[in-house]
Amino acid sequence: MNFKTLLLLGGVGLVLHGCASMNGLTSESFNQYASPQEVIDKKNINDNNSSAKEYVYYWGPQQGEKEIQSLLPKQYLSRFCAAKGGKLSLVQKSSMSLVKDIWSKKLLNTYSSVKQGIGAYQCKQTDGQHWYVSIEPISERKLDHTETRVVYLQTKLVSLEDIKKLNAKTVTTAVIAEKKTNVNNAKNTIASKMPPTKVIEEKKPVVAAIEEEKEKPQAEKVVLSPQLQQMQLYASARKDLGRGQNQINACNNAERAYGYGRLRGASGINVYAESGVLVAKCLTSVPSYSRRFSNPQDRAKRILQNLSTNQNHAVAKYMLKQMN
Repeated sequence: MNFKTLLLLGGVGLVLHGCASMNGLTSESFNQYASPQEVIDKKNINDNNSSAKEYVYYWGPQQGEKEIQSLLPKQYLSRFCAAKGGKLSLVQKSSMSLVKDIWSKKLLNTYSSVKQGIGAYQCKQTDGQHWYVSIEPISERKLDHTETRVVYLQTKLVSLEDIKKLNAKTVTTAVIAEKKTNVNNAKNTIASKMPPTKVIEEKKPVVAAIEEEKEKPQAEKVVLSPQLQQMQLYASARKDLGRGQNQINACNNAERAYGYGRLRGASGINVYAESGVLVAKCLTSVPSYSRRFSNPQDRAKRILQNLSTNQNHAVAKYMLKQMN
């Protein structure tokens, strides 16, 4: 065994340290714990002397039967809640606001092994106790010399007020950004229509027009449903890729559409699956996009395998066969 191998095994070992498997653990086995905080402490859901811990959310192409660790915090607390006669239920989806790196956030959004285990949850026990827990990603990284990726999860008990404040902060930030964009668009639109010889004379009308734009009632804004947003992203990506233009933007749109997942209430074509096929094509035939990834071929195969197995998608099966 060479030095690199020893380093590799050591790195993986650090991530695995203290992470027990859920195999064989029943709700009854959690009766020994008096509180959810005791579960967090005794099960080392967070690292010692830390408020978070790294969990494997992707083992790489050779994953096999290895257990995904990123769902463990939620699973532990769900079993404890069940042992107390309750059911852990989601009260607020995670916006991943603690993840500062934009690309990391986009990447994590494509993995169900992350999205299904994060957010704010509540448990109502039969003894009358009622508690909330927040499981939030902070960052993610790839382990050295491997294709294994880990996510740093923060698990903590919170109050209902904490959840409301976090939701209000997220909504406020989004509204401010939207207003800023609308005002900037108004400025650009007005400026583009002004004859160059009348710039000085038109200053007051321009300001008035901008103020008027600011004062437009919010009711006039059209809010698109997630299903429609996903469809628009997919249609734009397919159109540009078909014409061989704006390929980077097209691939990004396909990735965003695929990241929405299979939405309920969507009609017509399976936009989720079709977008996944476009992403796979980008990974295998658009170099300017695929070089973002250390192993784009394996990533494409993983997406196609998912669509073939879970969506029974004919094109995905054909592409996967061609790559093997």
